[in-house]
Amino acid sequence: MQLFDLLLIISLALLCYGLAPFLGAFISRHSWRVFRQRFNDLCLSPILDYTAYQRCVHGGRFRFIGGFESITDEYTLWIRAETISIPVSLSGRYTYLFSITEEGDEETPERIRWDRVSSLTEGIKIFVGGSLALKDERLVFVSSKEEPLFIIFYDGNDRSLPIRAIHAGRNKNEYWNPITPYAFILGAFSQLLIVLSFLSRPTFRVTSIVAFIALFTPIIPFLPPGLLCTVLYNSLWHKARQFRGYRDVARLPLKYLSAGVWRSLLPDGELYGMSRVDTLPEHIPLLLSSNREKDQWYVFGRIDETPLPREPDDLFATFGAIQGDPEILAHRYAIKAHILEIVSGLFLIIGLGINLFSIILILHQLHIF
Repeated sequence: MQLFDLLLIISLALLCYGLAPFLGAFISRHSWRVFRQRFNDLCLSPILDYTAYQRCVHGGRFRFIGGFESITDEYTLWIRAETISIPVSLSGRYTYLFSITEEGDEETPERIRWDRVSSLTEGIKIFVGGSLALKDERLVFVSSKEEPLFIIFYDGNDRSLPIRAIHAGRNKNEYWNPITPYAFILGAFSQLLIVLSFLSRPTFRVTSIVAFIALFTPIIPFLPPGLLCTVLYNSLWHKARQFRGYRDVARLPLKYLSAGVWRSLLPDGELYGMSRVDTLPEHIPLLLSSNREKDQWYVFGRIDETPLPREPDDLFATFGAIQGDPEILAHRYAIKAHILEIVSGLFLIIGLGINLFSIILILHQLHIF
């Protein structure tokens, strides 16, 4: 009977402190993958400007960039560009906010409800993408089940937003996700009930002690001597996150190009493409470097009569250079990220095992266990 109780305690600990948070981690990672894919897809949509607005009679799929103007009807957001103001129906939508910090900050965007938008500073920049439809005799950005609106509030340079969104659009630590707090509370409560149930029964002393240890499982990795392994886990996991960001940045300009085809038209009609050079000119911004001198530079941008690609008029079209073949670099970064994630997870398990062994050893020396 006591063996069954011990198995129950261990199973509850694995479920509440391991399986449930890891399930939430996969869900969280998937949601941010959808965020990045949705942003990339919308960057291929036409830009809504005054000319496009005048020609648009029945609506369509557009992206629009402007400044926060006002909110009317409690859920209609007005965004103003140089020549036009566009209403956006926010009802029931979530939006994303990049913290107003130094440009290039890698903080994960904050997901905020539509009813909190009114507290944002007037004039903050907004990217909105989705369906523009005729509603009450005016064109409005609206959500549908097939195509929900995608809205980002941000600061800084417009051209930097795609890289920021792709690089920072991921959790800093997927283990801590919306499911984790509830799983921890359920795990702690269940272990506490077991402790209280068997505490007054000397025969089940071992069961009570094991349940008491399991109660504090979430903080065990942060105790010495296994703390060093936890520090290594955090460091390696952070590096893996960086490599996943580098992977996506390497693939960023490729969304405009087909396999084996290095020229294409942007949504505004500009010719976009790539050129390879051995030496990078100073005026070309650096996107990624392989740190291998023999690798050529791949320069992406608008193609015209000049020898090298130039900065496109489309603010979200990638302009810059990558050292090395982007596909090969992305593959290398993906492998490095997977290896670091596996190694970091092993360090976490080793640290937890060391601390559990230390706790059991101390309790044994004190003749408690």
